[in-house]
Amino acid sequence: MKQAPLTGFSSVCVHAGHEQDPLYAHLTPIYASSTYVYDSAEQGMHRFSGKEDGYIYTRWDSPNFREAEEKIAALEGFGLNMQLKAKLHASGMGALSTLFFSNLKSGDKVISHYSLYGGTDEMFRKTLPPLGIETIFIDMQDLNKTEEIIKADPSIKMMYLETPANPTLKCVDLEALCGIAQQYKLVSAVDNTFATPYLQQPFAYGADYVFHSTTKFLNGHGTAIGGVLVGKDLEMMRGPVEKMARMLGANSNPFDSFLLTQGIKTLEVRMERHCHNAMEVAGFLDGHPAIARVNYLGLADHPDFSIASRQMKHAGAMLSFELKDGLEAGKRFIDRLQMCLRAVSLGTCDTLICHPASMTHYSVPKELREKYDITDGLIRVSVGIEAVTDILNDLEQALS
Repeated sequence: MKQAPLTGFSSVCVHAGHEQDPLYAHLTPIYASSTYVYDSAEQGMHRFSGKEDGYIYTRWDSPNFREAEEKIAALEGFGLNMQLKAKLHASGMGALSTLFFSNLKSGDKVISHYSLYGGTDEMFRKTLPPLGIETIFIDMQDLNKTEEIIKADPSIKMMYLETPANPTLKCVDLEALCGIAQQYKLVSAVDNTFATPYLQQPFAYGADYVFHSTTKFLNGHGTAIGGVLVGKDLEMMRGPVEKMARMLGANSNPFDSFLLTQGIKTLEVRMERHCHNAMEVAGFLDGHPAIARVNYLGLADHPDFSIASRQMKHAGAMLSFELKDGLEAGKRFIDRLQMCLRAVSLGTCDTLICHPASMTHYSVPKELREKYDITDGLIRVSVGIEAVTDILNDLEQALS
């Protein structure tokens, strides 16, 4: 009997991508095999040529990869009536590498904005330039300036957006910018790690690719590293993107894919709690006498409150803040934490607190960090799903 279409986001989280195991296991088993066998030479030939679907070698594909990929593609396209394809990777940086190397060549340029994840920024500034690929960084909230630069330089081939941005929580207008990209035939790519498809769907605004570090909210438990690239051009995804991912050797592995699949099943219920707690924490910090400023998109005085309200379902689980006494006060605060954890990364069930200038963005030169508002006193918080009273109590005693 054919299953009726799934109409609820949580149902897609749980069931999308799953196929009944031949031995009737409830969950897809972990396929710990490097290679797959064929019934005949002809079948092997057909699989290699693409005439027959099937598994060949785990660097290329695996039942565990495929379930996670189909689940993520279904979530990014939920309610959009479009077919998407996802390619799972060993890390977010692996997925980014596939994106850039399958879409860009020497002489091409990328246009992007200030305040990106430190690894992405370093790739733009150090990895791509020796290959002849330059990145232009501008304030992409200035739509007229953005269009002027693109119009004047035909070598710009890609627009790369990260919204909300890490760690300043700045937002850019997806609909307007993807519209500009379409007008000038640029490939548009969006890092949706902070928001997840539960809070924001860039494909609804015209994006060509969506990227995630699946290590974060999609996995949700801090148990596995991973990345995914999702695209709407199926021919491109099945051709150059797939080929590049295979050649880079940036594939995931069956165990991490299995953990990712299990984590995604609780995405909606986790995000609801994350978002509720973050709003409470932001309100507490915003009124605290030791805090100079709070960056949280759910606060009406955030400069990007209106943009976030248009394109996000909720302001999310991420925030950052600066203490009035700067870096030394920040160190004291972090050292006094008792329940909240001193750790990089984000999106886990527990609250994680880090110092971007010396941790996630240490590779970004100080003058650029300051230009991006990533000051030495900035603290980033990934608000967890603990009882919010316990989070607030720990923050209060650490600030006192």
